[in-house]
Amino acid sequence: MKRFHRLAAVALAAAALAAQAQVSADTPAAGNGSDSASPPPVNSNLDAELFYELLLGELNVRSGEPGAGYSLVLDAARRTRDSQLFQRAVEIALQSRSGDAALQASRAWQQTLPESREANRYVLQILIALNRLNDSLEPLKNEVGLAPPKDRALAIGAIPRHYARAVDKKLAASVVEQALTDYLGNPATGSSAWTTVGRMRLAAADTSGALDAVRSGQAMDPRAEGPVLLALELMDLKVPQAEPVVKKYLEGKPLPELRMAYARVLLDAQRYAEASGQLQVITAEKPDFAEAWLVQGTLQMQDNQPAAAETSFKRFIELAKAGGPVEERSRALAQAYLSLAQIAEQRKDYAGAEAWLNRIDNPQALASAQTRRASILARQGKLDEARRLIRGLPERNPAEARSKLMAEVQLLRDNKQYQSAYELLRSAQERSPTDSDLLYDQAMLAEKLGNFAEMERLLRQLIAIKPDYHHAYNALGYSLAERGVRLPEARDLIRKALEYAPGDPFISDSLGWVEFRMGNQAEALRILDSAYQSKPDPEIAAHLGEVLWALGQRERAVAIWKEGLLLNANNEALQETLKRLRVKL
Repeated sequence: MKRFHRLAAVALAAAALAAQAQVSADTPAAGNGSDSASPPPVNSNLDAELFYELLLGELNVRSGEPGAGYSLVLDAARRTRDSQLFQRAVEIALQSRSGDAALQASRAWQQTLPESREANRYVLQILIALNRLNDSLEPLKNEVGLAPPKDRALAIGAIPRHYARAVDKKLAASVVEQALTDYLGNPATGSSAWTTVGRMRLAAADTSGALDAVRSGQAMDPRAEGPVLLALELMDLKVPQAEPVVKKYLEGKPLPELRMAYARVLLDAQRYAEASGQLQVITAEKPDFAEAWLVQGTLQMQDNQPAAAETSFKRFIELAKAGGPVEERSRALAQAYLSLAQIAEQRKDYAGAEAWLNRIDNPQALASAQTRRASILARQGKLDEARRLIRGLPERNPAEARSKLMAEVQLLRDNKQYQSAYELLRSAQERSPTDSDLLYDQAMLAEKLGNFAEMERLLRQLIAIKPDYHHAYNALGYSLAERGVRLPEARDLIRKALEYAPGDPFISDSLGWVEFRMGNQAEALRILDSAYQSKPDPEIAAHLGEVLWALGQRERAVAIWKEGLLLNANNEALQETLKRLRVKL
């Protein structure tokens, strides 16, 4: 209580000083004439009474009586019609977790200053936070209506963020659609309004409604970006009917960022050839688009085109050094340096590989750099030293421990030390018996060792733990087909894998191969041809060539095999096929 009295005394003294200052401001300075060039003073609305009221209100808030402080500040706001004071009253109510009081203050603000977008926005946001979605309809209409015409489309586009935390998503979507009725058919706002409606429908799990909105939005403005962005999200959610919207937009002069976003979606869907086509367009039309060069280089590495990949990565490095967020640029550069080191390593240019690794300064990539150094050592016959290098990496958390384990397993696998890699994985899997990835990798090593019974046991254990792990179905089905045993079961397993990963070219390759083994050569050709068109790969080339060879189309078979050798001359499946069929290219 004594402390409060002292604070009150300070408030009174400050109020007296404020009054004195006001009097001084209203009194001309001595010696100044009426024709003085000095501009007249601009006086504040803060008189002694208001100053005291506000100070007392803040003191009440700080002293644990927010209700009294709120009342004083809100009263002052009403009298002065001051937006900052209304905002402060709302803040006091929110800090004391009184939603109703915050709504009262924001509505008083709105009634006092009906043209204030900020006041209306507070009413809208508080109603949504209180889950009074029906009551938010009018404030939402005001939010859009109060926006200047040039900013109206932006205001409409921001609506989904306001309702992001709404509990009843379907009701929120309905309210928004009602509020935007007058804007859906307006050429200036139609595209933005339909995109917002689509986003609200998608949040309410209405994907078909979202797709309809996307189509309507593009119909209003074929060059608008909003419907395309939403269409890309729908593609990510496995709604293929959204893709025509994206393709139609790309027919014109699209933003390279949106073409890049489409390429990413294609990559996620494992449509690598199409993604590569989009990247080639970007790098041709906008050669300074750095990210496209990095992704293109990665795809070229996967397609065993080291020379082209090297050119892409070096171009990316030139562009990345020019600017961009430091951390993001550092991570991307590290990825490029690692890839260039791998290319140099494949050429047995170990000094060049080390030079690229030495350029990595991103802390998160240092472990990957050491792993690449270990691979270089192993290539030089220093496998034990390479393993020690990996084992010496830091192990500060389970993720780092796992990365070390998988790096050592990969090192052993690359050097055909299958038994050692298998034992390492078996030991890890005993500690984590339900780890699906460890089970799968262990099964693949069991196959390499010729232990097919153990491979099947592990894969069936994996399927029991994770029934949607499509790689397990495919691996088991392909292994049966490759050995020519239980072929109907093999086909069923591979078809099951395709249910979980439709269109996957490698699983399609397995299906084509089992059809060939079952004597269905025409069907095998159809499937393998489609898989190879989707993903030119040396192993698919080996299978497709053998089917063509068996059908008597030997010139085309040779052409396909030559393409496969260009992709990877050391591919085991392709080399084995050529040796078995006694074909020399």
